[in-house]
Amino acid sequence: MTVLLALSVALLAGLMMSRVTKIWNLPAVTAYLVAGILIGPYCLGRLGITGLGFVSAEDVSQYSIISEVALGFIALAMGNEFRLEDLKKTGKKAVVVAVIQAVAATVMVDAALIGLHFLMPEVMPISVAVTMGAIAAATAPAATLMIVKQYKAEGPVTKMLLPVVALDDVVGLIVFAVSFGIAKALEHGTVDVFSVVVNPIVEVVLSLALGAGLGLLFHWTERFFHSRSKRLSISVCFVFLAVALSMLEFKIGPVTVGFSSLLVCMMLGTVFCNLCDFSAELMDRLDRWTGPVMVLFFVLSGAGLELAVFSSWQVVLIGIVFIIVRSLGKISGAAVSSKLMKCEPTVQKYLGITLLPQAGVALGMSLKALSLGEAGVIIRSISLFAVLIYELVGPLLTKIALDKAGEIKEKPVAPRKQALEESKKTKRAAKK
Repeated sequence: MTVLLALSVALLAGLMMSRVTKIWNLPAVTAYLVAGILIGPYCLGRLGITGLGFVSAEDVSQYSIISEVALGFIALAMGNEFRLEDLKKTGKKAVVVAVIQAVAATVMVDAALIGLHFLMPEVMPISVAVTMGAIAAATAPAATLMIVKQYKAEGPVTKMLLPVVALDDVVGLIVFAVSFGIAKALEHGTVDVFSVVVNPIVEVVLSLALGAGLGLLFHWTERFFHSRSKRLSISVCFVFLAVALSMLEFKIGPVTVGFSSLLVCMMLGTVFCNLCDFSAELMDRLDRWTGPVMVLFFVLSGAGLELAVFSSWQVVLIGIVFIIVRSLGKISGAAVSSKLMKCEPTVQKYLGITLLPQAGVALGMSLKALSLGEAGVIIRSISLFAVLIYELVGPLLTKIALDKAGEIKEKPVAPRKQALEESKKTKRAAKK
């Protein structure tokens, strides 16, 4: 009972808050995150009434399966953007931009935080600086994709944004694995070649291979079903299957075999969309079905934001430096790389701003960093602070950037609403 009550309260809170934020023309994603904070452990949850709000971080974490599934659907949609005909036009550009902006953010954050190390060595160890630089490379695909869909954005910036965000995760995973290996060597005095070089390559390659295999199986299976409802059901089935298999992890000698659910589901979508001639129609129906799941995902993300990080001025200070420098790295890196690849002027000017949101991937990296001990706790705290700010401000900045680029068109008035307005005008004219 309490589980269903909590989910219904979360869904209702998110939807009602979206009505409130619409007054200020704010993105729905921001509304869902704010709703999550309001019913989370630091607001409504303080009443301690299980089901009415989320009473603790542990209470929020028990719904993590919803977040895993939601990220699976998001990655599937991102993979659906990698169509061969589009990749021929933007493929090379997207790869170059994704690599340069991610590396630029990493290098600039590393330099800034290493500088802070000399000012406050006890609070900012070198290992923390190196790891935070890698975390800076990650971009949140969820908020970005939701903004694009909500406002039906279309144009050069949007076309470049979606593949860059998807590739960003590949680059981020590799950069983090290398940086994290260096951080562990600094903390423990030993270098693990497998964790620095082999494991990240194995994870990326096997994730893409698993996703490709599931994509082929998905395409073969859907031929046995012709009704819309059954094809929708088999789509949901394969996302569930991909997320479940991505949770597997085992060792073969010194090599850790693991998978990234984002890469697996992204590759699943890429293979399927290039083999299936009605994939666009199927994805459109899938988007409608997953609407409530996405609302819950962002509300739960808001409820899980750790407001306690504000209690430490050192964390706040380092977090502010991290946010400012990472933002400069993303924006300048995207501007320079897109200019190098001779992209449109709007892409050069606005793409970097749309790459600022940060959430799940960064939090996953910070969670893994806890194995560093005390340095890991510092990394986790800084990451939580940065995600809190980026999640609340990032979607709005993405919306503003796409709007300034001229890629958010005014929504057409629904025929019924237009007819009602015309009827009212006619009645007013008759009265006069």
